[in-house]
Amino acid sequence: MKTAVPCYYHLDVEVSPERVGQVRRILAAHLRLWYLDELVEPVCGGAELLLKAIDEHATDKDTSVEMWWTGQHLITAIGENNHDLRPDQDLRGCLTRIAATSDGWGCCATATGSKVIWFSQRARSGVRVPLVPKAPDPSLREGLRAPRALPVAALAAPAPAPDGVLEAAR
Repeated sequence: MKTAVPCYYHLDVEVSPERVGQVRRILAAHLRLWYLDELVEPVCGGAELLLKAIDEHATDKDTSVEMWWTGQHLITAIGENNHDLRPDQDLRGCLTRIAATSDGWGCCATATGSKVIWFSQRARSGVRVPLVPKAPDPSLREGLRAPRALPVAALAAPAPAPDGVLEAAR
């Protein structure tokens, strides 16, 4: 049985109002590249909400955005370096909307004191990842052709029988 190939994408960005729209388009392009068109709106919408909240409330605007596709789930994580930003107070409205539109979400602290907010989207039964293998490059097809020393008609002629087989059959 074939399975979908896991995919990963990472982007470091300094959040600003104009960069939020750019990041949304970048994430949408990667989701379409992974044939996950149905997840573009919920994933990009959630990431956009978090990035706008970080832009509004955080003093340190350096942020990391990561996406993991496991073949069944897409996990999106936004990591920020602001030690003063409190998800329970500053991001309450944003997290409420993410909780309503995602299959799961959470927030965790890292060893450096920064926070990562993640949410996941499950691929619905209608979402299918193409599993058809790609055709080889033209250069490989040319390199793998079998050489033919004899014409096809000569290959189709019956082979002569060995001497002992004819005499034994008589």
